[in-house]
Amino acid sequence: MINYFIKFILILLLIFTPIAFGSMEIWAFSLMELGILLIIILWAIQSIIARKSAIRNLQFSIGLNSEPQTPNSLFSTLNSKFILSLLILFLCLILLQMIPLPSGMIKIISPKTFELRSTLSFELSALSFQLSSKNSSFPVSFVPFLTRIEFFKWLTLSGLFLFLLNWKPSNRGSDIRHLIPVIMLVGIAESLYGMFEFFSGHRYILHIDGSSLISSVTGTFINRNYFAGYLLMVIPLSIGYLFSRESFQMGRFSGWRNRLTSLDGKTALIAFGIILMILALLFSASRMGISGLVLSFSLTSFLFRDPRRERRFSRTTVLIFGLAVLWAVWIGLDAVISRFFSVSESFGDRWTIWVNTFQIFKDFRLFGSGLGTFVQVFPMYRSFHILGLYTHAENDFLQLASEVGLIGIGPLLFVFAFLFFRAVLAIRSFHSRDLKKYIGMGGLVGVLALVFHSIVERNIQVPANAFLFTFIWAVVLKIPSYEKKSFSH
Repeated sequence: MINYFIKFILILLLIFTPIAFGSMEIWAFSLMELGILLIIILWAIQSIIARKSAIRNLQFSIGLNSEPQTPNSLFSTLNSKFILSLLILFLCLILLQMIPLPSGMIKIISPKTFELRSTLSFELSALSFQLSSKNSSFPVSFVPFLTRIEFFKWLTLSGLFLFLLNWKPSNRGSDIRHLIPVIMLVGIAESLYGMFEFFSGHRYILHIDGSSLISSVTGTFINRNYFAGYLLMVIPLSIGYLFSRESFQMGRFSGWRNRLTSLDGKTALIAFGIILMILALLFSASRMGISGLVLSFSLTSFLFRDPRRERRFSRTTVLIFGLAVLWAVWIGLDAVISRFFSVSESFGDRWTIWVNTFQIFKDFRLFGSGLGTFVQVFPMYRSFHILGLYTHAENDFLQLASEVGLIGIGPLLFVFAFLFFRAVLAIRSFHSRDLKKYIGMGGLVGVLALVFHSIVERNIQVPANAFLFTFIWAVVLKIPSYEKKSFSH
């Protein structure tokens, strides 16, 4: 019963996080955090019950299984502990950023923070605050409240990731891979809704009038790039799910007539849904999103090629992408193409922002300026004039480095490299006829596509995208590295 509740909450979160404006509002990502917390509490209760039951029945379980047990997860206990230790190290750094420290210690570990705080204390003293830089204490983070908000986001997503890696649903043959259709249906619904609002001229984002905001397809996301980043993960995963269906594989090595007749209605609908999502991403007019789409399809066409035929690419993926492009051309791609002519100007603006953000990193290279404090710190380094504020650095990784420094970014790079290495090893270990490998490859391509998009955009900071990014990582890593199974037709 607890597993049913956990799966139900996961489904709700997969649906809610993108629909609620990408969960960018504080109420939306607070609900996301509460949902994840409830899942972890239920899982803890389930683990306690299961442990007591295992101890009670231990004497009956000895000798029942004469065959060696095969792992049902990519991760051993040692690997899980390694990941856990790195994540705890990162979270401890964020906690350290929020704790007031003696000014003498701040001067050693973050000289620039000490300098700016001392200057601020001197200016405030004129207003009768009378702060002493020698005896005062202050945190590394410039805005501890914002750092606390970001800390809870990272804490809940880290907890979700570790839960998904270790969760074992009681139903035989049931795991988090069975939630992939939910992700795909949400992506299709977002695409259909976004295209309806854009092409109908209604131009609403749920209840918000977006006539002055919507100039392309955005789904329920406020920003087209956030929407594109979401679809960049969903589309490759959906292609992997399509290729993993047995009905799709039945006629794969025959002629195209046999292949078409072997497809069932559900498989054909999945392929049509993928085409719709590609169409929506193209009309999002996100330049880097479209570039990421082309890159992901290049990878999938290479990885999903027929193993029994000497072909360098998969004709099916090329056909799906080609049909979507032809449909888009028939509707009209003038507005999308025109955006690519201004790419040099846009890149020049981004380059200036990156240079200024890198200067922040140089000044706060060890501990950063505080997670989530970019909005407050960047105006001190901005070398150009604008109306309003820059809320992000147009580069997730550079902004994160400026906020947490080398000591913070180091553990995260180790975690990503380790997970990527283990995922590649898992996919390589699959038998050539094991259909689950397509889900692993599709999920990994989706992860790489979002990372590629985040180089010039804000994506991982969007809670809905961060939630799905975490979920897909777990899907890829939870696929068994091998099974005792016959792969004969």
